[in-house]
Amino acid sequence: MRLAGWGFRHASRHAWALRDVDLDVTPGERVLLTGASGSGKSTLLHALAGLLGPDAGEHTGAASVDGRPPGPARTRTGIVFQDPDSQLVMTRAGDDVAFGLENTGTPRQAIWPAVDRALADVGFPYGRGHATAALSGGQKQRLVLAGALAPRPGLLLLDEPTAQLDPDGGTLVAEAVTRAVADRSTTLLVVDHDAARWLPLVDRVVELLPDGGTLEHGRGWSPPPLRMPVRRIHPAGELLLCAEAAGFTHRGSAAPALPPTDVTLSAGRTLAVVGANGTGKSTLALLLAGLRGPTTGRVTAAPPLTTGLRRPDGPPHRWPAADLVRRIGAVFQNPEHQFLTGRVRDELALGPLRAGSAGADAHRLADQLLERLGLSALAEANPFTLSGGQQRRLSVATALATRPGVVVLDEPTFGQDRETWAELVALLAEQQDEGRALVLVTHDAAVVTALADEVLELRTTGEPVAA
Repeated sequence: MRLAGWGFRHASRHAWALRDVDLDVTPGERVLLTGASGSGKSTLLHALAGLLGPDAGEHTGAASVDGRPPGPARTRTGIVFQDPDSQLVMTRAGDDVAFGLENTGTPRQAIWPAVDRALADVGFPYGRGHATAALSGGQKQRLVLAGALAPRPGLLLLDEPTAQLDPDGGTLVAEAVTRAVADRSTTLLVVDHDAARWLPLVDRVVELLPDGGTLEHGRGWSPPPLRMPVRRIHPAGELLLCAEAAGFTHRGSAAPALPPTDVTLSAGRTLAVVGANGTGKSTLALLLAGLRGPTTGRVTAAPPLTTGLRRPDGPPHRWPAADLVRRIGAVFQNPEHQFLTGRVRDELALGPLRAGSAGADAHRLADQLLERLGLSALAEANPFTLSGGQQRRLSVATALATRPGVVVLDEPTFGQDRETWAELVALLAEQQDEGRALVLVTHDAAVVTALADEVLELRTTGEPVAA
């Protein structure tokens, strides 16, 4: 694999995503690719996978895989994207893994043994027939990794492969990748802000620089420590929202996605929701955000949140959208699922405008949030062209833009480098200071340490555990 003076600019953008990249990776080598959020790491992986055709934007320099352009070499390349939903193509788990094997010409009799082996290697908890739509984000991540590993690719490209996984799941996935590349028949290029997990495996670390080019680090390199905010403890303020035995079961499912769960949210306090993949964390977030109604129990809002509503006794999922957005902000697990406009600045102004703010006020607040989260240079960009980490910061900003009393955030620190992580966590700490209640659904132990006043652990069996 070789990049020589390579660069790329998206068709809809003025700035280059990458410039002057020189990188040689020998067959069987294992490389960790690092760099600031938005430095072009995902773009580089997409290029090597042959997914950036001439219509995608402007290319400079040269890129090759096995001595050929990346497009023709695509059948020998496996890739795992940041968003697993964008990679799932079949309705059943086994069929999804088999799809890649069929496309690479695997003999029919070898397909299902390879599917079963790949699912077992990544610790996928269900059988071949399990519906992909019923999987959690972390379970989907394991499934798409199984699909990438099953054909035994010559080049394996991993983009944040453990970001949505619980700690045990992340370890299991790293072990599966280690086994897959053990005989050096597969070349590995992995992007992960959790660099420590991969350092024992990789041969070297390559950093993409913001102004173009690369910087190489040897095996002794380690990332700088996180910059933690000053911990501020707030007494519980007014009750804002509570869930009483709230649970959810998908139609046609025998098992609940979320068992009956109790939650109390008070002003100025932060609740962290943790637990293994598939325990219902994202489902609980949707119930608390008023985006889905529980099938058992109830979610109720207290008077500080219901003042001004026509029906203050109604549950949040029954509130009109304009009322909900002023009172409860939400950040989805996949940020691009909540973008509604074609410009970053418009995306931030949309919520305040719908909530009744004057245009000048809405755009002034948008510009303040853009500056705070390092997105000012992208104000005119399409939200869907941002990097995963930039999209996450934008989605957090949109949830805060209407100044709601409760903010529910699903994996808010996904895809952040150390600097943007620190700035994002500091901004969330300020929301506590201003009396908002925060809910953090997260696998990020550092953000739990930095912000959480209470921790609720959801488990696969038994009752939720408060800590």
